[in-house]
Amino acid sequence: ARRFSIGSLGSSVVGCAVFVSGITGSSVIIAAVWMFLTFLLPSFPGIPPSPPPPPDVPAPEQPELFLKKLQQCCTVFDFMDTLSDLKMKEYKRSTLNELVDYVTVSRGYLTEQAYPEVVKMVSHNIFRTLPPSDSNEFDPEEDEPTLEASWPHLQLVYEFFIRFLESQEFQPSIAKKYIDQKFVLQLLELFDSEDPRERDYLKTVLHRIYGKFLGLRAFIRKQINNIFLRFVYETEHFNGVAELLEILGSIINGFALPLKAEHKQFLVKVLIPLHTVRSLSLFHAQLAYCIVQFLEKDPTLTEPVIRGLLKFWPKTCSQKEVMFLGELEEILDVIEPTQFVKIQEPLFKQISRCVSSPHFQVAERALYYWNNEYIMSLIEENSSVILPIMFASLYRISKEHWNPAIVALVYNVLKAFMEMNSTLFDELTATYKSDRQREKKKEKEREELWKKLEDLELKRGLRSDGIIPT
Repeated sequence: ARRFSIGSLGSSVVGCAVFVSGITGSSVIIAAVWMFLTFLLPSFPGIPPSPPPPPDVPAPEQPELFLKKLQQCCTVFDFMDTLSDLKMKEYKRSTLNELVDYVTVSRGYLTEQAYPEVVKMVSHNIFRTLPPSDSNEFDPEEDEPTLEASWPHLQLVYEFFIRFLESQEFQPSIAKKYIDQKFVLQLLELFDSEDPRERDYLKTVLHRIYGKFLGLRAFIRKQINNIFLRFVYETEHFNGVAELLEILGSIINGFALPLKAEHKQFLVKVLIPLHTVRSLSLFHAQLAYCIVQFLEKDPTLTEPVIRGLLKFWPKTCSQKEVMFLGELEEILDVIEPTQFVKIQEPLFKQISRCVSSPHFQVAERALYYWNNEYIMSLIEENSSVILPIMFASLYRISKEHWNPAIVALVYNVLKAFMEMNSTLFDELTATYKSDRQREKKKEKEREELWKKLEDLELKRGLRSDGIIPT
């Protein structure tokens, strides 16, 4: 059996005395001797200051010692003062390391009495009021995040809690008394931490809790829903959106079919509006993954999703347009032909506008659709609908666009359309040229009319006062 060290508990004679009071049997004598060797013997002249290695505690007494160590680790230190309690901080760090190792390899330690003590210790250490951002102008894309000063302890607490949740001896039926809705709510609030290291651990913790506590699943989804709604419609500030979406991606993947109405509503009312926030780039990859997971579960959701994206399509931010185009391609990669037919007209009207964009990255990203074999097969099957929508923009760009790389891509697309449906292509070419001639004729007539009006005004001016108007 693994032997459990008592060394990291003794910060002082008083601390050791408190520790000894909770231990019975032969360990009292061992601990008393260790206290003497550690603190009293070095004070005599001529005795070297370094104490001998601390003894171990026998296996039967380790569960009780485990509880004592948990209680000791409830003490929280101020890491903002870098010079205070240095020795005690190091003792706690050492004890936490010991706890992590112990729960990883030991068996029989997880008694019913341990559950409240574990949750109490974790709660004391991780639940706290998060400091406000240093500045209201904080830009998560540009500025460095504020790292948690107490991370040397926090990291070990999170590591311990994850190992605890993953233990083979862990019993959710006992733990649910202590890991409840209040605990989960406080855990979710911590996702607003600026420290990405903490959010990464929180992601793992929440995922384990969701997997082990069936009774908390609906509550967790509801609270994530509330966080996102507040983020979209009120604050537009929450640091942990990407991590929560990453958890959701896994949750959505496990949804049973057919999807419940609440899940579909979450997609349409919460996930789609998330595309409107300014900080979309921070979590867009995770958001797009969630959307695609929904569509793979239920292809009939494709139409409301694409119409929702078109509704919220960015008008003034080219960077977001590129992201939208990337997400649309991911959706089209999994779309069924029957669903594609329903949205092809509004979809390719938007793609046509993107191809015509003066911002070359937007135009380039839209034209890359024609490099996707599956999308090309869908376009070919529906070329009679899509080609008339796209043709005018493509033909005009081939003659007028400022960027030669875009012109080259457009030529490739026109060539592909011509090979798909040469008859329709020729008809559209003739129609386009005819329309352009009519437009030029109308433009010329308009110019001539304006010239006549100017001449007429000039003559009126001469007749009225004999002076040419300036």
